[in-house]
Amino acid sequence: MSRIIHRSLRSVPAVATRAHGAYIFDAQGKQYLDACGGAAVSCLGHANPDVLAAMHRQIDQLAYAHTSFFTSDTVEQLAEQLTRTAPGDLNYAYFVSGGSEAVETALKLARQYFVEIGQPARTRFIARKQSYHGNTLVALAVGGNEWRRRQFAPLLIDVIRVSACNEYRDRRADETQQQYTQRLLSELEQAIIDAGPETIIGFCAETVVGATSGATPPTPGYLQGVRRLCDKYGILFIADEVMCGMGRTGTLHAFEQDGVVPDLVTIAKGLGGGYQPIGAVLASEKIVSALQAGSGLFQHGHTYICHATAAAAALAVQQVIERDHLLEAVQQQGAYLHKALRDVLGELPHVGDTRGRGLFAGVELVRDKATKTPFDPAMKLHAAIKANCMARGLLVYPMGGTLDGQYGDHILIAPPFIVTPQQLDFVVDTLNTVIREETGKL
Repeated sequence: MSRIIHRSLRSVPAVATRAHGAYIFDAQGKQYLDACGGAAVSCLGHANPDVLAAMHRQIDQLAYAHTSFFTSDTVEQLAEQLTRTAPGDLNYAYFVSGGSEAVETALKLARQYFVEIGQPARTRFIARKQSYHGNTLVALAVGGNEWRRRQFAPLLIDVIRVSACNEYRDRRADETQQQYTQRLLSELEQAIIDAGPETIIGFCAETVVGATSGATPPTPGYLQGVRRLCDKYGILFIADEVMCGMGRTGTLHAFEQDGVVPDLVTIAKGLGGGYQPIGAVLASEKIVSALQAGSGLFQHGHTYICHATAAAAALAVQQVIERDHLLEAVQQQGAYLHKALRDVLGELPHVGDTRGRGLFAGVELVRDKATKTPFDPAMKLHAAIKANCMARGLLVYPMGGTLDGQYGDHILIAPPFIVTPQQLDFVVDTLNTVIREETGKL
């Protein structure tokens, strides 16, 4: 009997005993192709020798030192690496232990910025429906994942909510892509005006929406329009790239493909590749300089910020990505994956859409392809697909509630950057078989 409070309190998951490359092995020796990186975490795969060596060196020298007394060379080097490779004036980094902490930090930093520059009336955030920004309370409040929010709603701050950018689901038949994009931007601007621009801290959005709707990218021009509106009304643009960032989409930061630079960026999963718990906020020059000129401190902190061993792992991960030209590999293998998904799964009667960027892909399942009607959530199609794939030695990340937190099923695919075409063929072929089997039962 396990004494752990597992995700399910009615079952104990399989025991993982070792991992190497793109594979994880259980206690019975069964091999699983990790095609989702857990939750888009394991960007280099498992047991990368350079990362392991860097961690060993760091532990031998300094495992941890509290930031009220010390910094460390490794943490400083990681900050230099991230700010050197970031576009625009994202010149500062704040290190935490994961994605939820990163989002919570960014939201608090955004609020303090306005206090420091004499605009304390700015107290509210704007965010989107069908989004996810973490499980700490303010991050959960900003997120629009209704299933995760529901029972904690009485504890959450009020957030202004606007429509998601989901062309497959929400673009009308009589709209061009440009008209749909403009409708979303007009909605956002009206929400700003209705709330009073002087009351709003920032607009927070995932560049490519992750687990909540399944690798949903923005339409062309959408984020540029968001950036213009934020500048027009003096609002901060906060990009949540915890899942889609750090190379996952084929550029180090997903927003680079949209021609914008946010004021704050949250990163985590692909930052450390799962080798140690780590997340970060990248902050623009204007935000940090305001704090430097004002109180001289950021009124925030956690025990494990700037953890030396976590920083050593993350620095090694980022150095390997750069040295081995893995962004190019993501672009190449991502193109291969998306073509295979379109060619093979796109022909299935119950696959409504395949989408994503780079090695970040989503497959949305529908009962009726013409009307895009979802399956009954009571059928738990996503759970059945996950179990069937795992039985066949494939790990993918299916989720329910794609449309509104209750209806809809999708599959998220996020393999390591070292994945091969042969492994991607196994992913697509297995999904083809499993989707046919499971939808055939319904």
